[in-house]
Amino acid sequence: MSGCQRVRISFDIDDTLACLPHHSAAEQSRLPACVHRWLGEPLRRGARELMGELRRQGCSVWVYTSSGRTPGYIRRWLMLYGIHVDGVVNSVRHERVLAERGLLNAPSKLPRAFDIDLHVDDSEGVKLEGHDHGFRVVVVRPDDERWAQRVLEAVADVQAQLAWQQPHRFKAPVRQGAEVYSS
Repeated sequence: MSGCQRVRISFDIDDTLACLPHHSAAEQSRLPACVHRWLGEPLRRGARELMGELRRQGCSVWVYTSSGRTPGYIRRWLMLYGIHVDGVVNSVRHERVLAERGLLNAPSKLPRAFDIDLHVDDSEGVKLEGHDHGFRVVVVRPDDERWAQRVLEAVADVQAQLAWQQPHRFKAPVRQGAEVYSS
């Protein structure tokens, strides 16, 4: 495994992985449209290939959403596209873990509470919370066609930081120029 050596990366759902049709093109589903509408939301184009590339690099892929969608729903939805995630943090799990830690006025997301090294979100507000609370965020706009490449670049940057900060845990990354296109 080259690349990110078990870097844990999480993705928001709304306007990040699931986008409205007028914001972003959707991945092709393997199921008929009528069945798919009943079972899940459209997945943003490029997500399947991006997740595959992150897996090839050895990353642990998570979903972190402030919505109340259940982990089972999220896992089934992503499996419709052939995507497996290692963990899911929804609003219920977020609130429970933060309450256990005595964090009552915590931010809307706190990836470091789940050992997440990088969070991908569409919200500049979450990025500001990351700055204030010490977690890394890469912001991708719903209409950004190069969003997957931006995520891969952010993962390489995080890997380089972790290799420098924790050399016993991480090796320095080898930039391979991997590109994921969302065309």
